[in-house]
Amino acid sequence: MAQLQLNKSSLANEAKSLVTYKRFLPSLDLKRQQLTAERNKAKTIVNETAKRICALEFYVADQLPMLANQNIDLEGLVEFSHANIKTENIVGTQLPKLSSVKIKVKPFSVMATPHWVDNVVATLKEMLELQVFAKVNERRLQLLDKAVRTITQRVNLFEKVLIPQTESNIKRIKVYLSDEQMAAVVRSKIAKRKRQSVLSE
Repeated sequence: MAQLQLNKSSLANEAKSLVTYKRFLPSLDLKRQQLTAERNKAKTIVNETAKRICALEFYVADQLPMLANQNIDLEGLVEFSHANIKTENIVGTQLPKLSSVKIKVKPFSVMATPHWVDNVVATLKEMLELQVFAKVNERRLQLLDKAVRTITQRVNLFEKVLIPQTESNIKRIKVYLSDEQMAAVVRSKIAKRKRQSVLSE
C-alpha cells in the first residue's frame, strides 16, 4: 500500500473515499440480506425435497413389495427424458430454476401386466421428478452459498477494513495539518519577536 501523504489534497481524497464507501455499504448489506434470505429458502426447499424422497422410498418399500418379483420386467419402464432449466437472476446472481421435467414411460400392455404396475409407473415418475428437482435446487443452494460468502467478504472489507482505515487516515492527516498550522503560528511569533528585538536594539 502507498504511503499516506499528509497534505490537504490527500485529506480531500480520503474524505471523498470515505463518502463513497459509506454510500456503497448499505446497498452491499441489503444485497447480503436478500441473498441470505434466498439461501435460507433454498435450504428449506432442499430439506423438504429430501424428506419427500425419503417418504416416497418408504412408501415403495412398504406398499410395493411386489417390485422384487423377478418375473415381471420393469427395466426401462420409466426413464428421464430431459429437463427444462431456466436461469433466474437474484440480485446479480444467476441461479438455475427448474421449469419442467419430461419423463418417458415405455408403453406396456395393461392386460399382460399386473394391476399394480400403473401405481409403480406413477411412483417412479414422481421419484424421478423429485430427484431432478432436488439436483437443481442443490446446485442453486451451492451458488447461493458462494454468493453469500463473497458478498459477506465485501461487506466485511468495507465495514472492518476500508472505512476504519480511511477514518484513521483522515484523523492522522487532520492532526498533522493542525500540528503544522500550530507550528507555523509559533514560528511566525518567534520570527516577529526576533524582528522586534533586532529593531529595538
